[in-house]
Amino acid sequence: MDPRVSWIQPEQLGPATELWMTFWKTLQTYKRVSDSVNYKPTPYSHSMPAHQLDFIPLSGDTDRTSGPPCLKESSPPRGGKKRRENPASTYDINYSREIINRGGMPWKNNIYPNGVVGLHMEICEFYEYMKPTDAEQWMRENVIKQVEQLIRDEWSHARVDVFGSFKTGLYLPTSDIDLVVFGEWPDLPLWRLRRLLIEKGIAEESSVKVLDRAAVPIVKLRHAETDVKVDISFNMEAGVRSVVLIKSYISEYPALPKLVFVLKQFLLQRDLNEVWTGGISSYSLILLCVSFLQLHPRNEGRKVNPNLGVLLIEFFELYGRQFNFMNIGIRVKNGGSYIKKEEVRKQMENGSTPSILCIEDPLTPGNDLGKGSYGALQVKQAFEYAYRVLNNAVLSSNYPKDCLHSTLSRILKVTDQVIEYRQEIRKSWTRPPKRNTAGSPSSLSSGPISGSDGAEASMESSSIDSEEANVRSKEVSTTSDKREHHGLKRNTEKTKTVKKCSEASSSSDPEKRDVRKPRKPVKRDAKRNKEVFVTRNVS
Repeated sequence: MDPRVSWIQPEQLGPATELWMTFWKTLQTYKRVSDSVNYKPTPYSHSMPAHQLDFIPLSGDTDRTSGPPCLKESSPPRGGKKRRENPASTYDINYSREIINRGGMPWKNNIYPNGVVGLHMEICEFYEYMKPTDAEQWMRENVIKQVEQLIRDEWSHARVDVFGSFKTGLYLPTSDIDLVVFGEWPDLPLWRLRRLLIEKGIAEESSVKVLDRAAVPIVKLRHAETDVKVDISFNMEAGVRSVVLIKSYISEYPALPKLVFVLKQFLLQRDLNEVWTGGISSYSLILLCVSFLQLHPRNEGRKVNPNLGVLLIEFFELYGRQFNFMNIGIRVKNGGSYIKKEEVRKQMENGSTPSILCIEDPLTPGNDLGKGSYGALQVKQAFEYAYRVLNNAVLSSNYPKDCLHSTLSRILKVTDQVIEYRQEIRKSWTRPPKRNTAGSPSSLSSGPISGSDGAEASMESSSIDSEEANVRSKEVSTTSDKREHHGLKRNTEKTKTVKKCSEASSSSDPEKRDVRKPRKPVKRDAKRNKEVFVTRNVS
C-alpha cells in the first residue's frame, strides 16, 4: 500500500526501513522537480522562476532559497492542506512524524494482554476516551442555536432540525453537524444563506462552500469561533427519519456504537469519510456495520458483551477480502440480506446502475447510498490493510509486551492537534450549573464558563445556597415557634374571659345559677347500663 497511508509498524523500524524511506523521499522529490521542469505556462497561469535546479538535492546543506517552490524552505510540508482541512488526518505519517509527538495513543492507560482479549480491552478504552464529553456537547448546542437563530430571523416560516451523528451521539471530536431546513422557496436559497453566514460573522468567507450541483445540494461551513464544521441541507426528510432507524439499531446491537467509533476514526484519519471526496458517509458505514452484525454466523451482535477485537478483525476481513463488491449489494431491512445488483437495478429509476459499494436505502426504495463513493475500492484496500495488520499482531507470539505501542495503535492514531483541540474545548466550554431559583445570576448569564473559574463559581454558589437554606430554615422554625406561642397565649386569654363572664352572670342572677352552670361529664360503663336496662324491663 502507499506508504503515505499505511504506517511503519514498531517491529519494522531499523536501518533497512530508514534506507528505504530515504530512497522513497528522494524519488518523490525527483518527481516534483521533473514536474516543475516540464511545466509549460499558459496565459492563465503564473510563469516559472528563472533559475531552476538541474540536480536532485540529497543533503540538507543544499541552498533552497532558489529553484522551484516545492523545494523552498518556506513551502508548507506535504499533506499540510489535508491536515488543515482535517485535523485528525494522519496523511504521510511516516514522512511527518511531528503530528504524533505525544504518541498518538491518549486512550492507552494500561498494558494490555496479547491477543484478541487485549484488543477488546483497548477498543473499550478507546471508546470511553473518544465519546463526546459534556463540554463538546454544550459547544455544539451553542453552534446550532446560532445558525438556527440566523435562519429563523431571515425566514420566519422555516424550521430547522438536527440529524446525523450529533443526534445519534456517534460523533467524533472533529465530526461535523448536519442540519436540515424545511420551508417553501421558489429556488433553494443556498447562495443567500452563504451571504448571511458571512455577514453575521458565523463563518469566514473562505470556509463557506456551496455544493449546488450535488445530488443533495448543501452549504458547508466552518464555524468561526469553535472551528466546528456544519452541513446545511434543505427539505430532506430522509435524514431526520434515519435518526430513528439508527437509534433502533443501537438498542438492538450493543456492540454497534464502539465498532462505529473505531471505524469512523479509521476512515477519518485517511480522508475516506466524505462522499464528495470519494469516501463513504457515516450513514453508509453504520449500515455496513448493521449488515455485518445482522448476518453474523455466531449472532455476536446481539450479545451484551461480545469480544470487540474478534468482531473488528472479522469486519475488516469481510469487507476487505471476502465481499464481492462487483455483483452483490447490501440490504439491511427485514432482518438483512445480500442481493444481486440486477435486482437493485430493476428498482432504480432513470435507468441508473448500482455503484461498486451498493447499499440499498432502507427508507427510500431504489436509492443507492453508495452511488457517490467513487473511491470505494480504496476503502476496500484500507480495510484489507487493517485486517492484515491486526491479524498479524494478534496471532504473532513475538509481539513485544513492554512496547510503548499497542495493537489498536497499529491502525489508529489521535493527532496532537485533536488532543489540544479537545483540551481547549474542556477549558472554554464548561456547561453552566443549573439553578432552581428563577432570576438567579447564573440562570440569567449566557456564554461558557472556563474550567477553573466555573468550578470555583459552582463551589461558591453551592456554599451560598447552603447558607441561604440554613438561614431560611431557621427563620421558618422561629416563625412557627412564635405562631405557636401566640396561639397558646390567645387560647389562655379566651379561657380567662369566658370564666369571668360566667362568674359575672352567675352572681347577677342567682336563680339561674344551677341551669347555667356547666355540668361535668360523667363516665358511664356501657356494660353496666345494659344490665340495668335489662333488669328494669324484666321487672
